[in-house]
Amino acid sequence: MREADELRSALPDRLAAHDAELLIATLRRLATDPEPAAQAVTLTVLGHAFRRFALLPHAKLISALAGADVPVELLRQAAARADDDPPWRPAQVLARDNPGDHIAVLTVRPWRRLRYRPGQAVAVSTARNPGRWRWYSPANAPRPEGTVELHVRAIPAGSVSVSLAHEMNPGDVVWLGPPRDTGQHLRDGDLLLVAGGTGLAPLRALVEQVAAAPDGRRVTLVVGARTFFDLYDPIVLDKLQCAHDWLTIVPVFSDDPEAHPTEQGDALTTALRHHQPHQQVYVCGPPAMLDDARRWLPLAGVPVDRLHLPDPAAPQAPW
Repeated sequence: MREADELRSALPDRLAAHDAELLIATLRRLATDPEPAAQAVTLTVLGHAFRRFALLPHAKLISALAGADVPVELLRQAAARADDDPPWRPAQVLARDNPGDHIAVLTVRPWRRLRYRPGQAVAVSTARNPGRWRWYSPANAPRPEGTVELHVRAIPAGSVSVSLAHEMNPGDVVWLGPPRDTGQHLRDGDLLLVAGGTGLAPLRALVEQVAAAPDGRRVTLVVGARTFFDLYDPIVLDKLQCAHDWLTIVPVFSDDPEAHPTEQGDALTTALRHHQPHQQVYVCGPPAMLDDARRWLPLAGVPVDRLHLPDPAAPQAPW
């Protein structure tokens, strides 16, 4: 990329070649993708890059080289919100499984360990769409070998999700950006977790966090799907339930006439049948499910201070 070479010449010894290329590509995406959620994740990544590489004094030059008219104040604000995490790190794809037409489970290994907490979201970009970032929540608690599991639902208009779900192969490289809180961190007490779609990912990570240090709490995980064949993670869920007597997993199907009558219905209604007043209740899933949970669960007796949904102001993944 000619612009990246010019940037490295203008700022010698400041950026490696791949950092310069990714920085230019990300700036261009910010200038051309007006969707608010896309701009938010892109600014998060850029804020870390400008802070990490001490680039703010050169923001106008860099934006001009990228052909991106990005206000310096916007970059300054993003850098002020950033911490000392690297803006990105490469990760090798180890495996991609497609348990459904539009779902993929990817296992990746970062070249440098990604430090995150269960329930957080991580910015992800692909080499096929450099500079285009989207949030995904790891589906596992941190592992000794450092691998990260991502659950991806392919969105027809989403180039990142389609690339991750259908184009990634073992050996390919993705980029993992800085992790961010979503409000889904572990709290004290028994848990009632309610998942819809790939909203299962951060909740499964919380289950693994409890499993790593059992403390006597009990956990009920309600997993909603349209049919049995849309339940994309059954083997891992079965293994978790068999391994831990404190864990109860309740599958529920909204549109499967073959399901047992006790397994038919919607996830939120089923969750209420298992609800106890002392539980911490987490819900993660599609926007309509979150809207229903926010509106109806308090009316059904779930204490507001014990109801935990992804923070609307926090990173949002395409569940």
